[in-house]
Amino acid sequence: MDEMHRRTGDAARPNTALTRRKILAASAGAAAALGAAGLPVLQTAGPATAKGTWRVDPLIPEQNRGIILYAVRDRISAAPDDSGVPYGFERVLARLAEMGYKEIEFAGYTQNTAILGRQITPAEIRKILDDNGLVANGTHASIRADTFQQQLDIAEELGMKNIGTGSDPTNSAYQSDWDAAADLWNELGRQAKERGMRLYTHNHDAAYNFLLDSGPLDANGKPTRSSGIRKLEYFMAKTDPKYVFFEMDIFWGYVARYKHTKYINSAGRERTDIFDPILTVARRPKRFPLFHAKDGDKNTAVPNGYDMVPLGDGDINFQQFFQTIGEYDFHHANWEQDTAPGGAANPGQSLAFAERSYRHMAELSIYRED
Repeated sequence: MDEMHRRTGDAARPNTALTRRKILAASAGAAAALGAAGLPVLQTAGPATAKGTWRVDPLIPEQNRGIILYAVRDRISAAPDDSGVPYGFERVLARLAEMGYKEIEFAGYTQNTAILGRQITPAEIRKILDDNGLVANGTHASIRADTFQQQLDIAEELGMKNIGTGSDPTNSAYQSDWDAAADLWNELGRQAKERGMRLYTHNHDAAYNFLLDSGPLDANGKPTRSSGIRKLEYFMAKTDPKYVFFEMDIFWGYVARYKHTKYINSAGRERTDIFDPILTVARRPKRFPLFHAKDGDKNTAVPNGYDMVPLGDGDINFQQFFQTIGEYDFHHANWEQDTAPGGAANPGQSLAFAERSYRHMAELSIYRED
C-alpha cells in the first residue's frame, strides 16, 4: 500500500486541512446566516457546561460519505497497465472503500473490455459493491420517458434508492418549456417511487439563472424579460415533492451566485438578486437527498469565478453549508472534481485527490450537548 500511495502521489497544492478553529468560526457564520433568514439557529459550540457535556459529531455521517465515479473516470475506464494504479470497477471500488467512502454514485456502467474480455454487467458491479461494503446511492443516467424503465431496472439491480441525471430537465430559458419538463418529471418520479426510488436532477450554474417569463415578446412570441424567479426554483415549485428531488452541486451553486446576479424586469429595469445556495436548501431540506461536495478556489480571472480543487483546498465553506442546512442523517454528500484526472503524466492523481477529499469531508464536525 505504501508503494500505491507513492504512485498516486498528491499533485495539488499543500494540504490545507480544516482545524477546530476554522470549524468554530464557520459555525458562527452559519448561525448568523440562519438568523438573518428567520430560520432556526442550532447552538454551535462550547465546552462542558453546567447543563452537561459537549461532544463532537460529524456533520456528514460516515455512512453518508460518497463519491461520484466521474471524478475517477480515468481509472474506471483505464485498460490494464503497469502503473500500479487501480483500474476498472473491481480495483477502483476496492481502493475507494479503503479510503473510507461508503457510497458510490455512478456515471456510467462500463469499463475497458480488456479487463474481462467483454463488458462488465450490472450484476457483477453489484457484487463488487457488496464485497467492499459499498452502497450505490445514485447515478447520472439519461432520464427519458422511452428508456426510463430500463434505467430503473439497472438502478434496482445495483440497489439504488435514488436515480438521477447530470443534466437539467430542460436547457430552455422559457417558462413553457419548464412547465412541460415538470409534467414529465412528475410522471417519471411517480414511476420511480413505485419502484422504491427517488428521481433527482443535478444542477450546473445555468439552472439557477433567471427564467424568461415576462415583458415584451420577441419575433417568435417568446418572452424577453424576467419576473426574477430562477429556472430551477420555478421547477421546484411546479413539481410534486413526493416525486421529484434534487442534487445540488455546491460548486456550481456558488458559481451561480457569482455569475447570475442581474435580470431585466417586465418594465425594462435592471434588478439585482444574489443567489444563496445555503438558504435554497435550508428552506426545503427534504427536497435535496444528495449533494456534490465539489470545492472551488476563487479566481475572478476565469468566467466561473472559481477553479475546481480537491475538497478542503478551496474557498467554499462546507462547514457552514452542511451545518446550516441541517438534516444530517438525511443528506448524502458525494465528492466530485471534474478536473481530478491527471492524464498519462500522473495516472494516480484522481485517486490521490479522492483520498485527500475524503479526509477533509470526514473532518467536518459539529459540537452538540449531551
